[in-house]
Amino acid sequence: QVQLVESGGGLVQAGGSLRLSCAASGSIFSINAMGWYRQAPGKQRELVATITSGVSTNYADSVKGRFTITRDNAKNTVYLQISSLKPVDTAVYYCNAGIAHKHGPGYVYWGQGTQVTVSS
Repeated sequence: QVQLVESGGGLVQAGGSLRLSCAASGSIFSINAMGWYRQAPGKQRELVATITSGVSTNYADSVKGRFTITRDNAKNTVYLQISSLKPVDTAVYYCNAGIAHKHGPGYVYWGQGTQVTVSS
């Protein structure tokens, strides 16, 4: 089994910064793309940023220039540095990862989410 555990969320004032982390553990042969998504109250889950195993990145237009996704392959961890936070960034942030197993098919796993609340 595989677990993704997020951390780093919290309450921050507008203009502030946070660093989210998501560590994968368990039966992992390799990790392909990793990503961050968010879901605000009453809204659908939306893509925030993704990073491939070759460290190519992709961002939602709403976060370009403010959010940075990175990964540490040795630690099976993906990070999201979020800066210049706005109240509209308030959401539960989820990470996911495409994980290959030594035996059997791969699967996209999700973390449990971490709350980010931005006050004005």
